[in-house]
Amino acid sequence: MNPRDVKSAEDARHIVEERNITHIKVGLFDIDGVMRGKYMSRDKFFSALESGFAFCDVVLGWDSNDQLYENVDIKFTGWHTGYPDAPVRVIPESCREIPFEPQTLLFICEFEEEAAKLCPRNLLGRVLDRASDMGFEVAAAFEYEFFLFNETPDSARAKNYRDLNPITPGFFGYSMLRSSVHAELYHELLGMCEEMDMPIEGLHTETGPGVLEAALSVDNARNAADKAALFKTFVKIWAQRREMMATFMAKWSNDYPGQSGHIHLSLSHKDGSGSAFHDPSQDMNMSKTQRHFLAGQQLLMPELTAMYAQTVNAYSRMIPGYWAPTDATWGSENRTTSLRVIPGSAKSQRVEFRLGSADANPYIALAAALGAGLHGIENALEPEGAIEGNAYALNHPEHLALPLNLNEAATALRGSDAARNLFGDDFVEHYSSTREWEFNEFRKHITDWEMQRYFEII
Repeated sequence: MNPRDVKSAEDARHIVEERNITHIKVGLFDIDGVMRGKYMSRDKFFSALESGFAFCDVVLGWDSNDQLYENVDIKFTGWHTGYPDAPVRVIPESCREIPFEPQTLLFICEFEEEAAKLCPRNLLGRVLDRASDMGFEVAAAFEYEFFLFNETPDSARAKNYRDLNPITPGFFGYSMLRSSVHAELYHELLGMCEEMDMPIEGLHTETGPGVLEAALSVDNARNAADKAALFKTFVKIWAQRREMMATFMAKWSNDYPGQSGHIHLSLSHKDGSGSAFHDPSQDMNMSKTQRHFLAGQQLLMPELTAMYAQTVNAYSRMIPGYWAPTDATWGSENRTTSLRVIPGSAKSQRVEFRLGSADANPYIALAAALGAGLHGIENALEPEGAIEGNAYALNHPEHLALPLNLNEAATALRGSDAARNLFGDDFVEHYSSTREWEFNEFRKHITDWEMQRYFEII
């Protein structure tokens, strides 16, 4: 049986028995998009398929460095609750082979009950339910930029993350030379992604030493987010197994552009009548529905920025001239704006959401981009004027300015009535607090820039 043909608990049980697998790999994604999981015995897995299992809720109560959230308003879990287990369900249809672990299978899981209010995958599911209730099906695709280094976790730490050695030197975007010299590496990556059903539609070098861009194939939105989350996880695993490292950090060097996590989105009608975005009688082939969708994304962007730019580092990417937006702008086929309308056929008409950075949690970023668009449709919002030319060189209305740092973004999210309506009070409060924690942790540290600027002269 092919793992991607698994659709039910019965199918999952069958494939495990058919392959005589003794231990199964299960994992879920935390607030920061980090996959947390374990091996589970066959008997335990069969039980989990029927009645779920328990996972310590600390994974919703700590940061990407396993540090517990403290001195911020986290109500769901903490020392005050004793960090109990929370119920989790296995997603049978997520079953995948791992090319380098043929003796097991991988299944994605998600939290249930109270923990579901905070679970990133469940968050996206609730927004997709909203879209369905409005009569829409959602298609999405993610694009990621990431740097590859001839380093290991040990060597990078030993160097204190300085003087790292990228796999290739210099600036050489869309390089046929680089991809041919390293053809085996490219094909190995492409093959792994095919085997794990997260296929890459396009793979090429970007601008900077050792940087690649991968465009994942379009799928329904839930599958697209699963594939994006698995892609980020297993590219890092694949690289480390080759004595390399991959980073999806938003901006690792002052010398090179940041790394994006763009999202392509489109809506179609559930009744089978086709694209909800395409209207050839309108400018840019943009239907009224797409215009309202675009307006929601644009006008809510300053309030939801913390869901797209989730780390302190992400705001280092959002500066003029570095291919990342600084205001909530849009244009037709304009890569200097936050939102790029892509006119096309009924099949290809879409919007590219360009604010997200590569380090963002795919479930949270997609939930925000989609939820904002649905909000625009529900309220028949109209977008501000389209940008022609260089958006960085123009002055924009103050209400379209994006937060300058993670703390500003968290405050804006906490105060957003639209976010609370779309995502629930529990998620907004919890997530805002986690971002405040992240910013406060950063404030405790002295940067190299401060030392070089102030140590001797001030």
